[in-house]
Amino acid sequence: MTLLIYLAGWIILIAGVSWGLVTLHVAQHTVEIVAVILLGVAVITGATRARSRDKT
Repeated sequence: MTLLIYLAGWIILIAGVSWGLVTLHVAQHTVEIVAVILLGVAVITGATRARSRDKT
């Protein structure tokens, strides 16, 4: 459950960053690359924090 909450927050962040980049007329492939990188960071961060919380 904790992982889903982290990922939901990251999805909102990724959507905001992507929207901002599109508004600034950044190339679409650059927006996609940034979104994929942020999604990877989100999964790693969420899994690490959820695992450490579930142990205690």
